[in-house]
Amino acid sequence: MLPLWVSVVAASALAAPAPEADGRRPGAAEAPNVVLVASDSFDGRLTFFPGNQVVKLPFINLMKSHGTTFLNAYTNSPICCPSRAAMWSGLFTHLTESWNNFKGLDPNYTTWMDIMEKHGYRTQKFGKLDYTSGHHSVSNRVEAWTRDVAFLLRQEGRPMVNLTLNETKVRVMEADWKNTDKAINWLRKEAAHYTKPFVLYLGLNLPHPYPSPSSGENFGSSTFHTSLYWLKKVSADAIKIPKWLPLAEMHPVDYYSSYTKNCTQKFTDKEIMNIRAFYYAMCAETDAMLGEIISALRQLDLLQKTIVVYTSDHGELAMEHRQFYKMSMYEASAHVPLLIMGPGIKANLQVPNVVSLVDIYPTMLDIAGIPLPQNLSGYSLLPLSSEPLENENRSQDHRPPWILSEFHGCNVNASTYMLRTNQWKYIAYADGASVVPQLFDLSSDPDELTNIATRFPEITDSLDQMLRSIINYPKVSASVHQYNKEQFIVWKESLGQNYSNVIANLRWHQEWLKKPSKYESAINRWLKTHTTSRTD
Repeated sequence: MLPLWVSVVAASALAAPAPEADGRRPGAAEAPNVVLVASDSFDGRLTFFPGNQVVKLPFINLMKSHGTTFLNAYTNSPICCPSRAAMWSGLFTHLTESWNNFKGLDPNYTTWMDIMEKHGYRTQKFGKLDYTSGHHSVSNRVEAWTRDVAFLLRQEGRPMVNLTLNETKVRVMEADWKNTDKAINWLRKEAAHYTKPFVLYLGLNLPHPYPSPSSGENFGSSTFHTSLYWLKKVSADAIKIPKWLPLAEMHPVDYYSSYTKNCTQKFTDKEIMNIRAFYYAMCAETDAMLGEIISALRQLDLLQKTIVVYTSDHGELAMEHRQFYKMSMYEASAHVPLLIMGPGIKANLQVPNVVSLVDIYPTMLDIAGIPLPQNLSGYSLLPLSSEPLENENRSQDHRPPWILSEFHGCNVNASTYMLRTNQWKYIAYADGASVVPQLFDLSSDPDELTNIATRFPEITDSLDQMLRSIINYPKVSASVHQYNKEQFIVWKESLGQNYSNVIANLRWHQEWLKKPSKYESAINRWLKTHTTSRTD
């Protein structure tokens, strides 16, 4: 069955007047419903010019015209679980200690949805959550723990594309469509009849790449998969083949990332174009699922009573900087979509302020009229997207002019910290001394090809001091080193005599098996080295 967005219903939704275009917000007594749709791996630059020229995204465009678009929204950690832990807790990654895709929040952690439920909201979740500990493959966690080891190993799974044989197939990512259907059925059968407000969460896997066809649970996900139906939504002429630095000129952490992702070998322009085109087609399918939710709300007369939020946990490099996947502070990986529309939200507003996913938690509570806890890392987005209510005091909104993102997981061999201000992107690594930092001015270097950290030492030093005032990042890096070693030892001891066989057959098996003793010896040397204690 074709999605609702190709129907007349969608046309009426597109023609609907902007909800509360005058910017009036409801009081707590008339709190609106809330729907949050969070996809995976969606490049936020596709929601505004020039990125939005490459693929048709009708429902993202609907949200833009009827609501507020945050032009500079970022993940707080460019990988699934740590990013989602930040979104559901409202806390930076070093506070949740969600270091990798295996270590997230405690399953009993009190999220913003739990608080809204305690204040009378009816709540429901469908699809991908991925913010609690204990998930993801053995390979994923072992790669994260051993990133400090002095070896360099490629993953299995060079990025590739795959076109479904059914040219007209619409529901390519069937699991996501099933969860979208479940969310719509819940809206129709339950939420439409509630007398109290509700909050609905829908988590999508798309446009995350699919597992490689020949790979098992422990191997890489590297296939961009779609149908001709969605490829027709992509403007081939607008696809940009990214510029790459020569391998010898790459930042050492970038080179490590590219090598472990199996991307340092030759790629033709056609291969790169296809990967990017297929990725954009997957984004179009994601937009259609968002459209199903919006159309259902419209059909049920709920759209004018509901604030809709769309975002993603991180972006997708899609061969920028000689990489796919995320795990990077470059724009394609760290810049996320963030759009809000509904009662009280200003229409056709583009907000340039830097914001991040930790702002979701206070925003949800603010929408519901619930007092905000004092310990949150984020700030409500409502002061930026709506006019203040009469007699409302906005003087307490102390949003800083920066956002913080961290990465401590696999495919990167040093803890990474990004401080993003309105003008600058500063990236520090490890202890701040052993790996050179990066500084980019995105206004003059949107492709982030020229590291100007040494050219402007005063700016670099100033931003580093600002970063250190926010987070003692050498101490955090030392804590992650210690955690990685401790967790690896526990895992190794749990395997007993099976250890050598298991570690040899993880995602790096094709290279490991050439010289297994060499790599086991490197791990043993790492385990014997002194680890810096956690000190102030």
